[in-house]
Amino acid sequence: MQAFYSDHFVLPLPQGHRFPMAKYRMLRDALSAQLPGVRLVEAPSASDGELAYAHTPAYITAISDGSVPTSVMREIGFPWSEAMAERARRSVGATVAATRVAMAEGFAANLAGGTHHAYADKGGGFCVYNDIAVAARVMQAEWGRSPAGSRSPLQVAVIDLDVHQGNGTAHIFRSDPSVFTLSIHGEKNFPFRKEDSTLDIALPDGCTDGPYLEALEQALLTLESQFSPGLVIYLAGADPFEGDRLGRLKLTTDGLLTRDRRVFDWCFARRIPAVFVMGGGYGVQIEDTVGVQVNTYRIGFEYWQRWQRIERTAAE
Repeated sequence: MQAFYSDHFVLPLPQGHRFPMAKYRMLRDALSAQLPGVRLVEAPSASDGELAYAHTPAYITAISDGSVPTSVMREIGFPWSEAMAERARRSVGATVAATRVAMAEGFAANLAGGTHHAYADKGGGFCVYNDIAVAARVMQAEWGRSPAGSRSPLQVAVIDLDVHQGNGTAHIFRSDPSVFTLSIHGEKNFPFRKEDSTLDIALPDGCTDGPYLEALEQALLTLESQFSPGLVIYLAGADPFEGDRLGRLKLTTDGLLTRDRRVFDWCFARRIPAVFVMGGGYGVQIEDTVGVQVNTYRIGFEYWQRWQRIERTAAE
């Protein structure tokens, strides 16, 4: 299974900055040691043309050349630098590349991504560009140029299980019936002004495994009753974990394992290609965040293997 990384583009953050930049390299090291079947590939840089599928030209230019207003960078939460601008492009490029692979192989991943707070013309909440929105629209455009696309357009479901609502993604696709945005998030958590997704499920502080998994089950039933996706983009946030500094929910490691398995199984049973991205994770112990993410990869890799076995059997 292919997974794309961009952790070697490190932001020069101030001492004491609360964003856990080290988690990306730690995840890559853990996957190399524990899951050698995951093929780690350096992420390409997203082009201006790809970014323009979801972002305004003025915003792309401002991020690229550093002319972005200080107020916008303050909302994003990072200081501007050339490394920041390139890392943002690579994070998007990783999701675009992983989605292309998933369309051919069933499953693929980005070790970062899930930057769902970015709008078309601004970022926020540690999100510069919206990799989900760009990847969805790039895939729809490429699908539309294929023989299959001449028969029916590509419908995309975004299953956002980060603890924070995907406000930027919801806003970008607010009038687009070809994309179903599902967000299960903390009701009182950031962002405090939320957008309307196709389906929002807001959970109370302290929500535990049982109510969370029941909410997920109901959400998948609603998704299936209203939409027929040809691609799923899954934000497998680690921040609903009970040991997260910012999450405010109380999911256990087993609860998150069950969550991931349910999403992957839902996609696999319907033969829907799925790309998964990591989203947030701010563990009191950063090793806990990485452990949750490794578990997501372990399950994703299992379903990728099952997909490949079926493909081989069908070809024989």
